[in-house]
Amino acid sequence: MNVPLVLPQFLDRAVSLYGDKQGVYCDGRSFTYAELNARVNQFSHGLRDLGVEAGDRVAFLAPNTVEMLEGFYGVFQLGAIMVPLNIRLKPEDYLFILNHSESKVLFVDQDLYHLIMPIKSDLTTVEHIIVHYKEPGTNETNYDHWIARYPGTAFDRAELDEDDVCSLLYTSGTTGNPKGVMLTHRNNYLHALSTMHHLRVSDRDVYLHVLPMFHVNGWGSPFYYTANGAKHVCLRKASPESIFQAIVEQKVTVLHMAPTVLNALLQYYEKNLPEIEQPVRVVIAGSAPPPAFVTRVEKELGWEFVQVYGMTESSPLSLVSTIRSELDILSPAEKARIKAKAGYPMIGADVKVINEHGEEVTHDGKEIGEVVTRSHGVMLGYWKNPEATMEAIRDGWLHTGDMGTVDANGYIDIVDRKKDIIISGGENISSIEVEGALYEHPAVLEAAVIAVPHEKWGETPHAYVVLREGHKVSEADIIAFSREKLAHFKAVTSVTFVDELPKTASGKIQKVHLRDEYWRAKGNTGRFVN
Repeated sequence: MNVPLVLPQFLDRAVSLYGDKQGVYCDGRSFTYAELNARVNQFSHGLRDLGVEAGDRVAFLAPNTVEMLEGFYGVFQLGAIMVPLNIRLKPEDYLFILNHSESKVLFVDQDLYHLIMPIKSDLTTVEHIIVHYKEPGTNETNYDHWIARYPGTAFDRAELDEDDVCSLLYTSGTTGNPKGVMLTHRNNYLHALSTMHHLRVSDRDVYLHVLPMFHVNGWGSPFYYTANGAKHVCLRKASPESIFQAIVEQKVTVLHMAPTVLNALLQYYEKNLPEIEQPVRVVIAGSAPPPAFVTRVEKELGWEFVQVYGMTESSPLSLVSTIRSELDILSPAEKARIKAKAGYPMIGADVKVINEHGEEVTHDGKEIGEVVTRSHGVMLGYWKNPEATMEAIRDGWLHTGDMGTVDANGYIDIVDRKKDIIISGGENISSIEVEGALYEHPAVLEAAVIAVPHEKWGETPHAYVVLREGHKVSEADIIAFSREKLAHFKAVTSVTFVDELPKTASGKIQKVHLRDEYWRAKGNTGRFVN
């Protein structure tokens, strides 16, 4: 009889082999894997008491905590679906996601509860709100009191199938409203098996949760680090100081993060020079870093730099840019250049770069095409959005919208984005959403938003604005207005005022001309390369 590939097996393995080992450290509290499992069982008993059944959605608005970690496994035991929420959104974003997902229960951290208060009365399906780290005066259920009412004894799990949806992750797209990516137990399970191999995860690892667990489940870290009996270190509030403190005190060996966070760590290290005894590897995804950045991480910090590539729709990782054995003969500078690329396919993932005719581009590092992937990690589809699903997955291949090249050694390099998504600090921003906010300004006649380079965030939104006749407004006014209307990371950081926007005959704004104009104004005629 075939055993279904379902995620609770990972915690079962950790309890069986590493039950008495410290499994989680969070804010001064320590839990063995056996103790974590008991908390998960309490959580599951509590959810069942609230009426949660298989297929129901359970949402989390929380930073990286043990409560968030145990939530994954507690939700899965009922056959329910985890809906992790990005903690950097606006109340109206949460209103859309919670109602669109039809979430039944919402768990929220006290520090983020103020984002839910304005929309509570408009939630159509949420029946219970339970608060982590609840403070006096918050009129909701206290998580600690709630979970304490239930036993930590074994939970009678729902019958799970590996093709059941286990998580629903909302990601920004080319339209204002985010799309819910449906990932199955099988997606996450096989992704974990592949990723743990390429990242060399073992029971000797101490993993620091810097990358948010809402972000495609922290690239799957709750799964494969648990399966291997590694130690989880959770940081409720991550800063360069707290990250380095955890690395030193908890003997952290591996971290995942966006390039902007790593850059902040480098700046902190320069001034403070913390002493780190153990080897550390840092796993980075996002816009390709310059090779000099890779060299700096490995020489100054002494950490191993590992670049990966993926997207929420593929669970997410598909490529890894470690140096293969036949390339050991290369110079350090050449190796740094390779490590800065998106990489070659992980086990279980077919990835290729194709031209407009669907043919693979030449492996010369020059011909550009779209990156497409076919793997065990590709999503089931978008929640309640079959049209977007069919657009994204064609003939079995997920079209990423990223443009890239392939070198002679098979390493893929991302050079541009087909869609107008802006990736700032590892977060996706819809240019259309930003434009929609700018159109609400009474002085704005037309607006178009493109990505421009930013030293700290990688890239940020830049607006081209046509003003209404007789209106005067400054760049600072437009920036401030966008910050009022949007989550701050989505707001524009610079503005160019123009008399008109370039358009096609049908009236579609031609952003390629705006990008060219931006670079001409900067004295650079080359195309924008991310």
